[in-house]
Amino acid sequence: MDIWVGSYTSATGGNGVGVSTFRRGDDGTLTPDRELALDSPSWLTAHPTAGVVYATNELTHGTISVLSHDLELLETVSSGGADPCHLALSADNRHLLCSNYSSGSLSVFALGADGRIERQTELVRHEGSGPNVDRQEAAHVHQAVVRDRIVSVVDLGTDEIRAYELAENGKLDPLTVSAMPPGTGPRQLHRGRDDLGYVVGEVAGTLVVVREGPPGTFSPVTTVPATKEKWTGDDPNWVAHLEIVDDRLYLSNRNPDCVTEFDISAEEPVALADHPSGAWPRHFAIADDTMYVAAQKDDALVVFPRSGGDTVRYPTGTPTCVLVR
Repeated sequence: MDIWVGSYTSATGGNGVGVSTFRRGDDGTLTPDRELALDSPSWLTAHPTAGVVYATNELTHGTISVLSHDLELLETVSSGGADPCHLALSADNRHLLCSNYSSGSLSVFALGADGRIERQTELVRHEGSGPNVDRQEAAHVHQAVVRDRIVSVVDLGTDEIRAYELAENGKLDPLTVSAMPPGTGPRQLHRGRDDLGYVVGEVAGTLVVVREGPPGTFSPVTTVPATKEKWTGDDPNWVAHLEIVDDRLYLSNRNPDCVTEFDISAEEPVALADHPSGAWPRHFAIADDTMYVAAQKDDALVVFPRSGGDTVRYPTGTPTCVLVR
């Protein structure tokens, strides 16, 4: 098993090298393996069959890099916007969708059978704002979630989830707009069991439970704090990443610096524990009941059991994203 780590580099004020990989031994320990210099690859997504990995280069003039499994740079193309922060593949793996945060846009790219990017097929821009004047002064597209032909686009700036239908030619047809509670600042959407879903409220420091129906339309059901222990620090809790394993939901919290574990066996999530995770846990991945956390301000990959426990730190500069391969 290999652990890939993207990082902020000097291009955006970080001290990472670009992409670093670690090899996991049979005993669970990690050994530094390879490095590739690349400008601020803040998100990594692997193609399931083509043998390539896509990386967002989170720059003012954003780009997407395509990497081989051997960590070689194959190509770099424009992302179509500013500060790309997330990538997703269509259900048939024929298109790549890129969220451009600062320009509030979503771009779509046609892929070849080898996973290489052939051309841009679509670019949609959102308009609007939210009540938090510092964080929601404009549209900020943060994530696209794909189910069949429906693409749900999470907009932190406008407190909305906008749904589109992805056509065979890579074009996006608008379907619905779902409003989240004002000031939520939605960052991510994750579908759960039945018709329930979960939205990361980055700006509000919350976890929002939503119900989907019809497909692509989400209605808020309840909202709970993003941590078990009430956060009373001077700086806000900028909630970041969400993962679900069975009836457990895990949510990373920046400033409280923990990954909070929730029981989601009932409709309303119940916070069970705040697991220390290193400073500014921007992203994490779970594999073999082990948590791999990109502790951005600790310059470390922090590893601990999914249920909590002792942590092991592996130095790596300004980590932003973890990909387990």
